[in-house]
Amino acid sequence: MKRWLSLVLALALLVSMVSLAGCGKKTTEGTPTKTATAQPTATPKAPYKVGAVLALTGLSSNLGVPEKQTLEMMVADINAKGGINGHPLEVIIYDNETVAEKAVTLVNRLIEQDKVLAIIGPSTTGDSLAVIDAVTTAKMPLVSCAAGIAIVTPVEQRYWVFKTPQADREAVTEIYKYMQAKGITRVALITNTSGFGAGGRGFLQSLASSYGMTVVDDQTYSAGDTSMQSQLTHIKGTNAQAVINWDTDQQAAIVASDMQRLQMNIPLYCSHGIANKAFIQNAGSAANGVIFPAGKLLVVDEVPATDPQKAVLTKYKSDFETKYGAGTVNTFGGHASDALNMVVMALQKLPEGLDVAKARAQVRDEIEKIKDFVGISGVFTMSPQDHLGMKAGSLAMVKIVDGKWTWAK
Repeated sequence: MKRWLSLVLALALLVSMVSLAGCGKKTTEGTPTKTATAQPTATPKAPYKVGAVLALTGLSSNLGVPEKQTLEMMVADINAKGGINGHPLEVIIYDNETVAEKAVTLVNRLIEQDKVLAIIGPSTTGDSLAVIDAVTTAKMPLVSCAAGIAIVTPVEQRYWVFKTPQADREAVTEIYKYMQAKGITRVALITNTSGFGAGGRGFLQSLASSYGMTVVDDQTYSAGDTSMQSQLTHIKGTNAQAVINWDTDQQAAIVASDMQRLQMNIPLYCSHGIANKAFIQNAGSAANGVIFPAGKLLVVDEVPATDPQKAVLTKYKSDFETKYGAGTVNTFGGHASDALNMVVMALQKLPEGLDVAKARAQVRDEIEKIKDFVGISGVFTMSPQDHLGMKAGSLAMVKIVDGKWTWAK
């Protein structure tokens, strides 16, 4: 009897366990899983595309390379912070090899194929002047990284074009004012026939008398020339008290070196186109004593704390040299920084849903409205009458001493 009772109890327990297991299975199957109930994720916003045409190779590569490095650094930082109103920023960079014709081809590619909303560059005055017709016809905003004032004047013919570096006219003015203070009245010119060189030469000639200067000799050379001794020998035979060279770093270094070889014991003044370490490296000891106007980035440690650019310059220098190495910062990367910041400010105000043509027009309009923007090259207030908009006081006179930049106050 006990055995029978035990068997019955065991059988009842087994039936109960099977029943409970069945109920548990039904409950599990009837409960929706997380996958089934999850809300669909938001569709990612399309990237804002910006183009850049820079001289990464060729005679002006020392300008274009730091511009490219700056753009890449800034894009990474902007996207790490969530992009622009949720849109990732994409900058498409092309190398025009310091060739004007290639700059035009690449600008057209950015306009027609890549459908960018704005273009940064080119790096040089000649290349920038070459693309103006293309961007004007296509109604594409362009922010040039080159110095020539002709890039943005006459402004009524440059509706779509802006620029960020200090203009050649202002640089010439700073040199002549400095020379005046030094008692110099007779100067000799030696300039590149390129767009940048020719523009500077024009202002050196036209402004000379306003500052009591007499141009006693006026020599030129072509892009790619590797010796200027013939022109400098001619200058040496005059009564010039100083030489002014208008060019970027590579050929300006040849001028400095040739003056040293010819034992010309008068000072050499150069344009702001030499404002990078490559000039010092290429010219060697001949760089010592060279004087030129440049953005205050080169002498940021000497800039007073009251200067509105001090904090901006200090941060850019720190960011750039942390990424690319100590002593690598120069004003050319700063030109690209100002250009991209202007474009980003415009994109931040862009309404959603505009087609490409309307978006480009909106970007242009917003850049023209920029006021009191403290950049690397200076403080900018754009307007329909001024597409550089740089306030006075953006340039410092710099003297190279023992291979280092010093503020020649």
